Amino acid sequence: MQVGLGRLGLSPRHFWSMTPRELGAAITGAFGTLAPPPMSRSILGRLLADFPDTSSPSPSARSDRE
Repeated sequence: MQVGLGRLGLSPRHFWSMTPRELGAAITGAFGTLAPPPMSRSILGRLLADFPDTSSPSPSARSDRE
C-alpha cells in the first residue's frame, strides 16, 4: 500500500482495482526490479532436505500451544 498509494501516487480506487501482477509491473516500471530472482530447484531441494515437513508437531511444539 505504501508503494502504490504513496510512491506511485495511485488513488485508492485504482490501487484496489489492480491485480497483483499489474501492481508488480507498475512497481518494476517505476523503480526497476526490486525482487530477487526465484530460487533454483537445487536450493529448494537443499531446503527441503534440511527442513523436512513432519506429519505431526513435535512434543515441544504441542506443549507451547496448550
